Amino acid sequence: MKNLPMDLLRAFVSVAQLNSITKAGDMLGRSQPAVSLQIKRLEELLDETLLVRNGKSLELSEAGEQFYSHANQILSLNDLALSQFSKNSISGKVRLGIPSEFATILLPKIVSRFAKAYPNVTLEVNCELSKMLLSKAGKASHDLILALQNNPRESSNELVKMDELVWVTSTDHNTHKAPIVPLIAAAQGCIYRHRAIAALDDISQPWQIVYTIPDLTGIQYAIQEGLGVTVLARSTVPENLRILPTSARFPDLGSVGISLITAGKTKKNEAVHRLADFLKTSLA
Repeated sequence: MKNLPMDLLRAFVSVAQLNSITKAGDMLGRSQPAVSLQIKRLEELLDETLLVRNGKSLELSEAGEQFYSHANQILSLNDLALSQFSKNSISGKVRLGIPSEFATILLPKIVSRFAKAYPNVTLEVNCELSKMLLSKAGKASHDLILALQNNPRESSNELVKMDELVWVTSTDHNTHKAPIVPLIAAAQGCIYRHRAIAALDDISQPWQIVYTIPDLTGIQYAIQEGLGVTVLARSTVPENLRILPTSARFPDLGSVGISLITAGKTKKNEAVHRLADFLKTSLA
């Protein structure tokens, strides 16, 4: 019976999450050739091609897509077991800043897994607009920030993934067919709000802000009641809401970058890095 070496799995998962062997090497503290060799060894062990190159970027093959979830689960169990029986248990407090829509989707998974793995770490979470989180004051008051960015540098190690923006409406109402598009949005400074208004203005489609609320739960209830439509990142759309297809009335919105920023003074804080790994896994 063959065994799957953890270092090979970690290299594969890191490359899959970052879409780059170089970025994965930087995160793992290994050279690009060393990571490439680890991926090659894993592919030979499985007798499958896991990664394919598409232009300048790397993508998961069909086999890679299937294997990724297994690799992630194995690593999570490995890290959980090691942390629970480690004599040098990680402790401390991590101040996490996160947009509310991602908090609604991610936090139940993250808090549960992270708390079980690291019971001596206190997680202090603040939900805020990305604009506020990325301000000077926001960066000073957090150890780790998950933020949305309009034009992130794809070469940056902070970029976790790109996510498509979509129009969202109720499954039970046709409010989106109103002559004047009724928008439900967060306050000024929200990337989703800005992108929605800009897209509608570009095609001269009349619109009106009918409801302003900062968190996804409130937006979700407002849409369910048929009050209007909103814009969200595809990965955060609740199952009970409907994504509208791109059309002449609802144009393409492009994508938004999801970045994970670590404050300079916490770069040696092991608890921060472990939480960052949990966030990257959940987003991927």
